[in-house]
Amino acid sequence: MSLFRNVLVADDEPSIRHILTLVLTDRGYDVRAVADGDEALRELAARDYDVLISDVRMPRKDGLTLVREALAARPGLIAVVMSAYGSQEQALEAVSAGAFDYVQKPFKPEEIVFVLRKAEERERLLRENRRLKEASHPSAPEGHILGGSAPLQAVLRQVARVAPADTTVLISGESGTGKELVARELHTRSRRAAMPFVAVNCGAIPAGLIESELFGHARGAFTDARTAKRGLFAEADGGTLFLDEVGELPLSAQVKLLRVLQEGEIRPVGENRVEKVDVRVVAATLRDLAKLVEKGEFREDLYYRLNVVNLRVPPLRERREDVPLLARAFIHRFNRELNRESPVQGLSPEAEALLLAYAWPGNVRELENAMERAVLLADGTFILPANLPDKLWAASPPGPTTVAPGGGQGAVLQDGGDLSLKRAIRELEESYIRAALRRTKGNRTRAAELLDISHRALLYKIKEYGVDPDAEAERG
Repeated sequence: MSLFRNVLVADDEPSIRHILTLVLTDRGYDVRAVADGDEALRELAARDYDVLISDVRMPRKDGLTLVREALAARPGLIAVVMSAYGSQEQALEAVSAGAFDYVQKPFKPEEIVFVLRKAEERERLLRENRRLKEASHPSAPEGHILGGSAPLQAVLRQVARVAPADTTVLISGESGTGKELVARELHTRSRRAAMPFVAVNCGAIPAGLIESELFGHARGAFTDARTAKRGLFAEADGGTLFLDEVGELPLSAQVKLLRVLQEGEIRPVGENRVEKVDVRVVAATLRDLAKLVEKGEFREDLYYRLNVVNLRVPPLRERREDVPLLARAFIHRFNRELNRESPVQGLSPEAEALLLAYAWPGNVRELENAMERAVLLADGTFILPANLPDKLWAASPPGPTTVAPGGGQGAVLQDGGDLSLKRAIRELEESYIRAALRRTKGNRTRAAELLDISHRALLYKIKEYGVDPDAEAERG
């Protein structure tokens, strides 16, 4: 599901407004298009928008002025700037004004879609970082990672050995495994713990602007650079800089990063002088950097410089015994965030069995989302199998203990009974449909909301199972 929904397009060319409206609407966005900056500001004041896409040259108010004024009023707005008269200086000026990205005309409509996807991924990473930090055990010291499994403990032992040194570390692992948490653990256990920890997603910054972000720029380096800007290396001076998705760095930035690692100095954009910095670099990647080196997409010398120590964060399927601990930590947090009057106390045995049987391809992030949904849907004090996503059922193999028809807490089928998981799921689904119709006095719309399915899907299942809503309403 897209994090952004409402998009405002500001461009004085009717053809651009038309094509962007068509393309973005087709991708599920709610789009409004206006012809100038003044009209865009009026629209932003009248309605909440997630994204502003603006041309630079427009009558009455140019795009860069529009971006500045819009972001001053709405700091969380994502701004994307377009121009047919583009240059790197103008791109830097746009980002300096607060734009997320800059697109040069003419462009393919898919380029705009790609930019919005990048912005959404950045927002997901920001939310993931906040949530994963909160997934630490409530009673554990800040920065400690929850889990007692052997694979995770092996990683933490490596962290404890490596942290006191200033050695560069490369963290590898699947999306959602908590690579930034491991980087923070390295920082917390190091002599730099009292100094800044600065994190950046290299894939979320436009290629032409990464050097300004990392190394800073001088006053007057480009239009509108009224003051000098400290880069992320300068901000992390004395501490740790975490370069997430380092494999996305363009080759030109890789050269300058290698120099920083070798010489300990940076040169801001527009400056002739160099600045000394004392920064420990921790990098992370989803991609196989060795293969990128073979393809010529990543410098071999930088790869070896980054890969002094490699820490692989195990996916959740390799440390399943940690799943219940993480699930309970998420339950504790979502009880608070969702303001439940009657807090969920934990997992039913059947629900916990489903969590343990699932492979969790999305790792901790996917588990987090599943537990948020479960806490939201739980009627009682324990999370039941019906509160969990359907895909967990599909992944659960038949075994000596499964959910009995009715699906209540503690309702299990003992050895020797019918072990058909498909039949049990159908019977459980039917029982929940009947219960929802009884609770809502036969109101199909409200019953579908309780069951977290569409109204159309409920009508189909009522027909499939031969359920009489009126009869269930009378029983309720």
